[in-house]
Amino acid sequence: MNEIKDTQKRVRQREISLRYIDRPVDFLIKHNITPNTISFVGFICLIVSSLIIAIFGLYFSVYLSWIIPSIMGIGGAMDLFDGEVARRTEKETQAGAFLDSNLDRLSDAICIIGLIYGGLLDYLLGYIILFLVIMISYIRSRAENEGVNMKGVGFMERAERILFLLFTIIIELIFYFITDLSFDEPFAFAIPFITRIPVTPVFLIGIILFTITLIYTVLQRLNHTFKTLKA
Repeated sequence: MNEIKDTQKRVRQREISLRYIDRPVDFLIKHNITPNTISFVGFICLIVSSLIIAIFGLYFSVYLSWIIPSIMGIGGAMDLFDGEVARRTEKETQAGAFLDSNLDRLSDAICIIGLIYGGLLDYLLGYIILFLVIMISYIRSRAENEGVNMKGVGFMERAERILFLLFTIIIELIFYFITDLSFDEPFAFAIPFITRIPVTPVFLIGIILFTITLIYTVLQRLNHTFKTLKA
């Protein structure tokens, strides 16, 4: 039953992704841009957006703050394009998959660290989230070494994590600056052990949901792996 659900999830994800990435992928293939190059571009975009948050924060300008979700969105898109370009051009290699996986883990870690040093996450919560993100990836890697198929297993996979954070930041910026412009002061406050700087309820709710879904994903993958290995 779980395998059927996982297969259906992968089919739905692929149908949705193909609907939106066909043209960009065709453009990249037409201009002979390799999957590894796409992976590096995505990695750099996520690093740059994380560094901006760490150095300048999220709310440094009502106009320029939108650079952050824009660059992050490009980085997330590249993460979808590289695999599809590799499949369509028959350039899927173990070396490429190894490179992509390691760049993903590095960008995941730097993204969370950027949120911590930008004050959007308290140190303890930030490190808990970082641990959960690493565990999600580690469980999959370890399970696949034992022959367990982990494709599509887990509610909050990497693409979902990037999209969740991206949309949370976009909605947060909208709410923050609208309240700031309307009332001469943003509707924001800090809650101990969650954030170190004032944020709006949008971000607070978002980051709490993000943490809960990460824990749920860890449990999902552990449960799936144990059941499969026992069977």
